[in-house]
Formats: sequence, structure tokens, C-alpha cells
Amino acid sequence: MKWEGQRESDNVEDARGGGGGLPIGGRGLGLGGIVIALIASWVLGINPLTLLGALQGGGGGGTPAVQAPAGDSHAQDPAYRFVKVVLADTEDVWGAYFQQRGQTYPRPKLTVFRGRIATACGSGESAMGPFYCPGDHKVYIDLGFYDTLRERLGAPGDFAQAYVIAHEVGHHLQNLMGTTGKLDQARGRVSEREANAMSVRLELQADCYAGVWATLSQRGKGWLEAGDIEEALNAASQIGDDTLQKRARGTVVPESFTHGSSAQRVRWFKRGLEAGDLKACDTFSSTAL
Repeated sequence: MKWEGQRESDNVEDARGGGGGLPIGGRGLGLGGIVIALIASWVLGINPLTLLGALQGGGGGGTPAVQAPAGDSHAQDPAYRFVKVVLADTEDVWGAYFQQRGQTYPRPKLTVFRGRIATACGSGESAMGPFYCPGDHKVYIDLGFYDTLRERLGAPGDFAQAYVIAHEVGHHLQNLMGTTGKLDQARGRVSEREANAMSVRLELQADCYAGVWATLSQRGKGWLEAGDIEEALNAASQIGDDTLQKRARGTVVPESFTHGSSAQRVRWFKRGLEAGDLKACDTFSSTAL
């Protein structure tokens, strides 16, 4: 991926300062439940605080942690510059997409942090992986997650990393379109199993949106190289619910899926990639995921 020298977004904030422990447990949630929630959050895209809250039987969050800004001390960090470049391209792609339809694209902010951070969705922690918070329209990521993606989840490569950001920005699109709000309302009226199935459709749609971005981005920049798409497809496969569950505990429980199987995630990313249009990403009307 030829990202060096490309425009860097000015909508990224570096909050890699502060620190301290994040209180865990409470309401009978033991370490085993926390580990399950953190592994599930690695599937990407959902606020992991929601997973912890569900296991606790209540809303996630807790006491927000105070995060001291790090200023410009990491400005030349390649990983930091990389996420700025990828976010900038999502801004260009979705800005043009919305403009063609007579609309304005409100850009999400991306916050890079270390340890823990206060968000409008509660306190976030590095081990939870990247997530999007609809309450403040921000994507949050600890860049150390890319080490986890490469070394523990078996998904190396810069475009695998770009896919992570594109997926989170996909959740921002869903928030703008009202999809997230409708789903949140519906979750309260259905069983846990049905709510999980809704979450799967939401996540697969974000994967599809990431595929659309990849195609539109390549048309505009031509910056992808041989093997880049394969890196993203591998990442989508490695973070499927079935693959993560099998890796974590050796068994697979389909009714507990919240993000989709490896095959489903690959399928919907490819659908967006091939179509290059958000209209192809209606997972909620599809009878076969």
C-alpha cells in the first residue's frame, strides 16, 4: 500500500498520555467473563463496553478515566501517520460519495490512545481493541492493537490495518444513516439471541462498507499493491466469531455470534469490494448472510 506522502487527516487527536488501571468486575462479572468480552471485541467494530455491560447485566461504562494529551510528541511516529493517512482517504472517499448525492459528510474524529480513555460511551481500555462510539462520533484505537492483529490474530500487513479503520468508519456511516439508532431501539424488544443476530447484520454491513471504500479509494488513488486485498480478506477471516471462539475455547456457539463467521465477513467485504456502492450492503434485507 503506497501510503507514504499521501494527505494526512487533521481530524486525528493523539491522547497517548495519562494511564492507570481500569476497574473491572462488579455485579458478579469474573475474570473469565472479561476475557470473553475482550476476545469478542477483537472482532472489531462494536463498543466493547457494551459487551462488558451485557455480561454484567447492565450498561457498560463506569467512571471515566482522565486522559492527559500527549501533544505532538508522536507526530512522526509511522503508525500514527499511517492512521492519519487512512482516515484522510476515508474522508475523501465518503466526502465525494455524499457530495454526489447532494449531501455533506460529517467527518468522524479518530482518537489514538494508550491504556484507557474516557468516551461518551464510557471508559475504554486498550485491551478491548478499536471501537466506534456513536455518542461522540469518534473512532478509538490503541496502535498496539496492530501488534495483536499481526502477532496473535494472524493478520499482518498495512492494508489489514487500513481495513480495521475502514470498518470503524463504516460504523460511523451507519450512525449517520440512522441504522445504529434503530438497531439499539430494536435490541430492547427482542431476545438475546435475536439481538445477537441483529448485531451480526450490523457488523457485516460495516465490513461491506469497508469493501466499498477499498474499491472507491483504489479508483481515486491507485495506491494498492499486489497482496493488499488479500491482507484485508485474511484479516476479515481471522476475526470471524467462529475462528475467535475456536481459538479461545476450542468450541463454536453460533447463537452467540455478534459479528459473523469468518466466511460471512469475507463474503460481505468482497461484496462491497465488487460493487463499489453502499446499496449493495443491505445486510438487513438479505435472507442469506
